[in-house]
Amino acid sequence: MAETEHIPLKLHNSLTRTQEVFEPVYLGEARVYTCGPTVYNYQHIGNMRAYVFADTLGRTLSFKGYKLNHVINITDVGHLTDDADAGEDKMEKMAAKSGASAWDIARRYQEDFEADLARLNIRKPAHPKATEYVESMIAWAEKIAGKHCYELESGLYFDVSTVADYGRLARAVTDEGEGRIDTVEGKRNVADFAIWRKTPAGETRQMEWDSPWGRGAPGWHLECSVMSEALLGFPFDIHTGGIDHREIHHPNEIAQNQAHACSDHSGAKIWMHNNFLIDRAGKMSKSSGDFLRLQLLVDRGFHPLAYRLMCLQAHYRSELEFSWDNLAAALTRLKRMAMQVENLKTRHAELGSASISNLEPWVQEEEWTLKQVQGDVDMKIAGIIETFDEAISTDLNSSVCLTLLEEALRLKKVAPSQKLLVAAAMDAVLGLDLLNLTRTDLRIRPKNAQISEDEIEAQFAARKQARTDKDFAKSDEIRDALAAQGVEVMDGDPLGWDWKLSI
Repeated sequence: MAETEHIPLKLHNSLTRTQEVFEPVYLGEARVYTCGPTVYNYQHIGNMRAYVFADTLGRTLSFKGYKLNHVINITDVGHLTDDADAGEDKMEKMAAKSGASAWDIARRYQEDFEADLARLNIRKPAHPKATEYVESMIAWAEKIAGKHCYELESGLYFDVSTVADYGRLARAVTDEGEGRIDTVEGKRNVADFAIWRKTPAGETRQMEWDSPWGRGAPGWHLECSVMSEALLGFPFDIHTGGIDHREIHHPNEIAQNQAHACSDHSGAKIWMHNNFLIDRAGKMSKSSGDFLRLQLLVDRGFHPLAYRLMCLQAHYRSELEFSWDNLAAALTRLKRMAMQVENLKTRHAELGSASISNLEPWVQEEEWTLKQVQGDVDMKIAGIIETFDEAISTDLNSSVCLTLLEEALRLKKVAPSQKLLVAAAMDAVLGLDLLNLTRTDLRIRPKNAQISEDEIEAQFAARKQARTDKDFAKSDEIRDALAAQGVEVMDGDPLGWDWKLSI
């Protein structure tokens, strides 16, 4: 297929509430900043949806041919227990509760976060830590303090009335100001926020620094302005985060950026926000103590990529409801695609080489661009590629892209090599690792299961032999014994999955 006419990438800009054609600040390069986690605890799966979305965006930019520079910051200081600029510092609070140092807590939960990114097949971006930029934050604050800030006993505060059109990102300003911001005695405006927090007299923090406004720590909002400017430059292309950041954190970032740049520029050209993951059971929040995190899904027998697929089935700007049934359906869909790709690899190897990687190096390619697959491919596939490009270029319509991938895998009278080529390219955007994922990978034993997979396979082989020998009584006996141990025998399963463990 000849190279198709360029389909522009259109993205929804939360700042303008419109879809805009992506036009990079620097030709051929895309610079993206994503608000990262506060590493005082494990991340729940609702948090992780934001990073699946940001990774899909990054993969799409790579697919469209841009060189990607992606930053996800690590908040290891300054974030309070209330996003509305009130309460205790999350790191200090967890340190006091656990008896560990705040530095050790940050290290532990950053490592866990990065492990979760890997399990969700999220490409690893730069992960700078806020504590590495405190001196830069102090210098930034000094530059804007004269015109835009004032000092109170508790710290240095930003006066939001000193910048144009504060809160235009949230569009939620009322007569009383931003609704979720606590009152601090002496603040000029309800929406004013802390740039620097002084350590109260008689107290000592584990994380504190000297500053012109006294010993203390930076406000949470300051770090993203400072780190995005330092690492990506102003203006940069895209800033992403959860929809909750659209109401307070990101408007405060924009205000700081305007003050620093002495203009009305927001810092990023496009601001993008993913919607919430909704859990009707009410266990999404960390404050519940028993919150939903990725490891719990694994403990229940679900591969992490089933969760990634569940996220991709909904548009990133739509609410997504979590349920175990929805996750099970996503796992079944993932199994079907993985088996189709495995079968294609087997057929391809039979036609040419025992090692697909030796025969076709492109199968191992990590980052595909559209141009790489716009070559001599079957016309049936050419149309699907073009439709896929149109869908992902229309504000990341991943649900349509999943359907197109399945359509490509089902095509008749198309060489396995061509179907694998297209699957590899599409999956470079969707990130399901289909070229490497195996049936064994997806069969995860629940944590509290009392029988091993080897034992199941041995019993299953014995049952198959009994059925071959027409010894149906023995076959039923083995089935009942497996059922008593939580193993469901799936006779007639269209996927040929044979069995599954239930808990």
